[in-house]
Amino acid sequence: MAVTHDVSPQLDDLVVTAHRIRQSIESVIEGKSDVVRLTLTVLLAEGHLLIEDVPGVGKTMLAKALARSIDCPVRRVQFTPDLLPSDITGVSAYNQQTREFEFKPGPVFANIVVGDEINRASPKTQSALLECMEEHQVTVDGATYRLDSPFMVIATQNPIEMEGTYPLPEAQRDRFTARIAMGYPAPSAELEMLDVHGAASPLDKLEPVATTEEVKALIEAVRGVYVSQPIKKYAIDLVTATRQSPDLRLGASPRSTLQLVRAARAHAALAGRDYVIPDDLQELCVPVLAHRLLPSIEAQGQRRPPEQVIADLVRRVPVPEAQAR
Repeated sequence: MAVTHDVSPQLDDLVVTAHRIRQSIESVIEGKSDVVRLTLTVLLAEGHLLIEDVPGVGKTMLAKALARSIDCPVRRVQFTPDLLPSDITGVSAYNQQTREFEFKPGPVFANIVVGDEINRASPKTQSALLECMEEHQVTVDGATYRLDSPFMVIATQNPIEMEGTYPLPEAQRDRFTARIAMGYPAPSAELEMLDVHGAASPLDKLEPVATTEEVKALIEAVRGVYVSQPIKKYAIDLVTATRQSPDLRLGASPRSTLQLVRAARAHAALAGRDYVIPDDLQELCVPVLAHRLLPSIEAQGQRRPPEQVIADLVRRVPVPEAQAR
């Protein structure tokens, strides 16, 4: 898609700063550049990330590496069956000296919140994150408290070991902008991991390479990325196709359309563009939409997961023609 002006200096700064953060994370996570890029995309799109994979592939390491690469408050929550909603959001405690109730903020009051094994907690506790993730606020005992920006929840879960877990309901999954799987490393990356991680964890040496204010500026720059009307319609067509597919009994929500476009803006900005093209949407369709969908019984019988259904839909939905701004 053609444009008629140069890329803004603000966008140039974004690319440079994002490159520093990306290099910092990749010094810990070897051979997963695509995963790291998607993680940054979600951060700049003001979204939340669900990392789902088998144990030992670096899910928590990725979350911690991102958190340590940015000089901002970070809190980690280990989700367990006995965790209470107040353990996440905070609680009002009585102060005997002032004879008044005081609010004690929970770990959700941070810029980056890492939730380990989120499906280990009960649905009641999981739901404590719904308001935080959607509205960036917490309501306790009738009082509402705003969460600082940027705010990002990075949750991990193990899809294999399901004993003693509570699967995330559709409403909770829909709050996550994208879901990714780390996958096993290539043999060369695993060999390098043995050399680098053998003596000590590289996380111990990781230093912040960006400030909170810089990340805020990056997010503001992403908001200014241009999305043409044909591109917006293309995003709606892609999402509508999931609702009409006979292979899916639950299509993508209107919230997913919004988050797909937001992620596309961030994806374009990381590529050094101040405008979105169809390729941005196509590359993000699977990670942004797949976890929100439920396959039909027939698709399950044919072993057609939502990822494959989306890939087929992307090939069938007409792509808008290039236009000049």
